[in-house]
Amino acid sequence: MVLMRSSRPGPLATSATLDLGIGGAESNVAIGLSRLGIDVAWIGRVGADSMGEKVLRELRAEGIRVHGIRDAAAPTGLMIKERRTPDTAKVWYYRSGSAGSRLAPADVPGDAVAAAKLLHITGITPALSESAAAAVAYAVDCARDGGTLVSLDLNYRSALWDRDAAGPVLRKLIAGADIVFAGDDEAGIALGATGAPSILAAGRAGLGPSQVVIKLGAAGCLALIDGVESVQAAIPVRVVDTVGAGDAFVAGYLAELLQGEGPRVRLETAVRAGAFSCLSDGDWEGLPTRSDLGPLEHADPVQR
Repeated sequence: MVLMRSSRPGPLATSATLDLGIGGAESNVAIGLSRLGIDVAWIGRVGADSMGEKVLRELRAEGIRVHGIRDAAAPTGLMIKERRTPDTAKVWYYRSGSAGSRLAPADVPGDAVAAAKLLHITGITPALSESAAAAVAYAVDCARDGGTLVSLDLNYRSALWDRDAAGPVLRKLIAGADIVFAGDDEAGIALGATGAPSILAAGRAGLGPSQVVIKLGAAGCLALIDGVESVQAAIPVRVVDTVGAGDAFVAGYLAELLQGEGPRVRLETAVRAGAFSCLSDGDWEGLPTRSDLGPLEHADPVQR
């Protein structure tokens, strides 16, 4: 989507300017992986408009191979973020009837998915429309047929569908995934239950995935990987904007997984990438490169 956000805190009704960028969970993860040295391809549909060109241009600028369909019959999706106070934000989505909501199985290059090491999807795309849900299901089928790992971030969005509608779809996606990420506030949706993070992780794993990671924000994360539970503390930072931190976390974990690193390194890089994302405005602009990952430990604020 294209993202418009307040230039400074305050109500949009009295704002004179907005900053223009792009946003979207899958795009954020793609950029995060690319910055960490992973070869990435992005699949999506945008409008045949200037906003769609901006989305594709930004992704290409990040070194991402883009499989972008330009849809002349629908506009690029829009997200507007209002910073009502310095510490709170409100987001509005304008995605109904957008190009992204018209994603369909025919848009997915099945051979490319089957040849990849990993397919990453979220619970957002299937909420957009029946055709978008079918596109996600087709991509997962192609991955399974090709031996490609499937990574799923639940990313439940109440503005797109309710919990009753989301539950069955997410359960099916979890059953077809190898790696599942969920925030502590959304981990119970697929099971229709709540509980401690360790219980939620075990419940997700019971549906099929061998790696389940519960994102706990400022408390770090809990993971159940091949039956072994691990806890990783977060890195304390001075938070500027938390939007996109979960996507940065996912990118950090997956980057290390694809590099052949073990669970401890994956989780350490995940929380570090998530912390970096919180240090600047925007969904993805502050995502770290490999060379950035160390400075959080430096006491000297200026490096020479």
